[in-house]
Amino acid sequence: MENRFLGKSGLELSVFGFGCMTFSDGTGRFGATGSTSGADAARQIDLCIDHGINFFDTADVYAAGRSEEILGEALGKRRKQVVVATKAFHRMGKGTHDAGLSRRHLIDACDASLRRLGTDWIDLYQVHNFDSLVPPEETLRALDDLVHAGKIRYIGCSNHAGWQLAKALGISKEEHLAHYIGQQIQYSLVSRVAEEELLPCGLDMGVGAIIWSPLAQGFLSGKFRAETDGKARLEQMNALKGYDNQRCRDVLKVIDKIVDGRDGTITHSQVALNWVKARLGVTSVLLGARTDAQLLDNLGAANWSLSQDEIDTLDQASQIGLRYPVSAQQNYGAERNPPIFKRFG
Repeated sequence: MENRFLGKSGLELSVFGFGCMTFSDGTGRFGATGSTSGADAARQIDLCIDHGINFFDTADVYAAGRSEEILGEALGKRRKQVVVATKAFHRMGKGTHDAGLSRRHLIDACDASLRRLGTDWIDLYQVHNFDSLVPPEETLRALDDLVHAGKIRYIGCSNHAGWQLAKALGISKEEHLAHYIGQQIQYSLVSRVAEEELLPCGLDMGVGAIIWSPLAQGFLSGKFRAETDGKARLEQMNALKGYDNQRCRDVLKVIDKIVDGRDGTITHSQVALNWVKARLGVTSVLLGARTDAQLLDNLGAANWSLSQDEIDTLDQASQIGLRYPVSAQQNYGAERNPPIFKRFG
């Protein structure tokens, strides 16, 4: 499997990583996402490593810490062979300092994650969200101290706006602190807002993108369609209802044609994953799977690539209208502001 450097760093990640939100006993926040543990989790880790994945991502909030514990147990002696990432921000207790990005919480949260993961270091420690109540200087200084203490190797952010990421990078440069080398963001064929600010910011400032929800909560697998499955999961899950519109249905129709054009040797999920993998600024795409069959299907995306014609057709079907100020820059200043994929391509 292809490896890519994360931003302007020496950390290499497999182009597909494994998201461990499904590692759970079925309890705690996000616990309902999956219930993979014990031997089942170890088997999925085996499948990933056997297929060339070296990157495993989790968070302290997933299943109230159980995801980290299950990942650590499943990796066992193979810990040194892989890159482990986790995150902190969300509430982990009832105390005043049990949430957010304060120095107090981050240092405690990191120590707790190390214990749960059963490791001496975390390769990539990510702030899981933006904290408007804590000065970014405090957050970045705490993360820098954790790097110097040897507890974490690199830092990243998630769910930040473009200006928030740029501000943090400026502070790190000015104060000579560790800087974010990765941003974990939502991006898929039916969710392309990241192209307006986040991906251009990352490309310009050397921050690689790690992608969550590349299949749009499973919508792009083609299994949940209003016209054929009106009373099933599409109507039952609010997350999928947002994709029940003409644009998203048109995207699925294009994927249908690509799958049929390759005589059924590929799947809808693999098409959607390959499209994300091919985008500029993307370092690693996180796979999520409740079952071995889902995981093996997703891993199959690493064995082939979309043609440029197929990419162009998917681009056209999934294109969204630009919002201000990007719309003004490109509508009235296109000569000086070409689209992201022409500017950096």
